[in-house]
Amino acid sequence: MFDDEATPLPNLSVQQLEYLLAAANHPTRAAAAEQLGVTPSALTQGLTELERRVGLSLFERRGKFTVLRPQAEQVLDYARRVIAETRDLKNWTQTELAGTSGQIRLGTVDAVAVHHRANEIREFHKSLPKVDLRLTVAPSGQLLEALFDGALDIVACVEPEIIPDGLSSEVFLEEPLFIYAPKGKVIRDPKKWGPWVSFPKGSHTREVIASSLAALGASYEVTAESNQPEVLAEMVRLGLGWAVLPSAQAKTGIENLTPIKKTPLAIRRLVLMRRSSSPLDSATQTLVKYLKKIET
Repeated sequence: MFDDEATPLPNLSVQQLEYLLAAANHPTRAAAAEQLGVTPSALTQGLTELERRVGLSLFERRGKFTVLRPQAEQVLDYARRVIAETRDLKNWTQTELAGTSGQIRLGTVDAVAVHHRANEIREFHKSLPKVDLRLTVAPSGQLLEALFDGALDIVACVEPEIIPDGLSSEVFLEEPLFIYAPKGKVIRDPKKWGPWVSFPKGSHTREVIASSLAALGASYEVTAESNQPEVLAEMVRLGLGWAVLPSAQAKTGIENLTPIKKTPLAIRRLVLMRRSSSPLDSATQTLVKYLKKIET
């Protein structure tokens, strides 16, 4: 009978896994080596040793290039997790030792950074000026990818339909979404609403909107897309289509938009997400309190 506990585990180093990630993310070994600050030969030696210790051939030649084999994907996923968690541990240790310093990489959707929590982010930065707060504003899908890959520490985004494995989620704000129509085109019958301008396919907010309109029997013919709600609001003003937006972002621009109904079409939930395996240092705990509007 095969005994897992008696089988020696491969002795892999964090450096070797860093080499693997760099090789996967760059078109050439030279570019990967430059990013790591090592020579191409040192990178190649490290990858060769990694293959030996794993017991699998991870790369293959295709013309002038060396590319990852399909069987290397699981090793690559493992490398991403280990590197991300090692960075988390490093940041946590540094911040715990310093108390009120260190680095936090925060990702938010624009509604959070510009409207709902702009003051709180500013106040956090004032209260802990030695903390190096790196803010990234992007759509929810991109933020979650960066969080999962270890490029961000914590994310404030629209709640996804399914929480990915390895991530934890906590609702911190519920935001009503209202229907806006071009001037003179207010129609009560949902079957006659549209056409629509909306967030791109794959957007979490678009999924909320689509399901809510479908429940009312309304069609959802999208004729224009933008990641920026302010752009969608301007499209409505120009008469290019209808839109479903948070009220804060419908009030940007020269003229405020007025919803066709006082009741919202839907409620989207904004959540704080982080890697479940990552310890929260004291500075990040303080940031979370600011984002949740808890007295610090």
